[in-house]
Amino acid sequence: MPSSPASITTKLTPQMTATRAARREERRGTRPSCRSVSVQHQRTVLHGSVKLGDTVDAMIDLAAVDALLALARTGTVHAAAAELDYTPSAVSQQIKRLERDLGARLIDREGRGVVLTAAGRRLVEEGAQLRAQVEQLRSRLHDAGARPTGTLRLGVFSTAVRGVVPHLVTRAAAEAPDLRLTVTEIDPWDAVAAVTAGTLDLAIVHHWEGVTLTLPPSVRSVEFLRDTADLLVHRDDPLASRDAVSPADVRDRVWSSTPDGTICYEWFCHMFRGEPHPPRIDFWCLEFASQIELVAHGLAVALVPKLGRGRLPDSVVAVPVRDPEPTRPVALVWRTSMTDSPAVRLIRDLLPAS
Repeated sequence: MPSSPASITTKLTPQMTATRAARREERRGTRPSCRSVSVQHQRTVLHGSVKLGDTVDAMIDLAAVDALLALARTGTVHAAAAELDYTPSAVSQQIKRLERDLGARLIDREGRGVVLTAAGRRLVEEGAQLRAQVEQLRSRLHDAGARPTGTLRLGVFSTAVRGVVPHLVTRAAAEAPDLRLTVTEIDPWDAVAAVTAGTLDLAIVHHWEGVTLTLPPSVRSVEFLRDTADLLVHRDDPLASRDAVSPADVRDRVWSSTPDGTICYEWFCHMFRGEPHPPRIDFWCLEFASQIELVAHGLAVALVPKLGRGRLPDSVVAVPVRDPEPTRPVALVWRTSMTDSPAVRLIRDLLPAS
């Protein structure tokens, strides 16, 4: 692969899956792919002049296999296209090309969605293994001391974009100037799904203690820091002089919170689980900067992590929270098949010091 200057491409996307998918569906075009693998395929249907049992060579485009895997996960061509950043027509063309190459029908239409045929289900099972094997092979072809090159797709949650990414990318550029690191802002649950699906190579994720972030067997992780959150109040609030507060102290306040469906909201609900009634939330904001501004005007209180928070306005005071303390482990996750990748190893080695 030709060398290129170290660079970072940052793509900020909303944390809600439906919104992100809608925006992706508006995109046009597809990425060209030269990835293919030669396999011997035992035909199971009569096709043209080929008889049952004939063995033929087939070149399978791995991008087309990826399209079928996405279709199996999502159930519709439009959803698969959104996941892969393709257009629906591009996904359909890839599936048709795969059917033509293999001489077997892989999907059937059913209402607005599709269902896999027996051949399609078989290819999905073996295609996922094939994809992982190719990825492992690509990683192992590099010497242990080889300088990372190419492009690495990293997903990062919002506060880590501010608190981790700048230092990480600066150090990665110094260590591996021929490595291009692209960064997508994404919520942890969606990030794990994207790494599993292969649309991201690795991700920085977090989960609040008490809230589950499940990793499939094909994904590995390593924790590299722990972050905590404080209660932010206006300086004139009586709680501003407290050494610490508990959920019982703030259950009757007006709150600003991240929206329902985000991992931070799940922990917010977990924190108040033992209280007699849920807190009053008048402001739903994805951006913590917006929540801080609301606190600065005395309109609400907010629970805001320290990571990436920056300097607070003079009118805002951070008060520690206890019983429970809002703590979130932060980890790097990647596909097991990429463990030997020099680029993944580099990021893994740089993170503890980032």
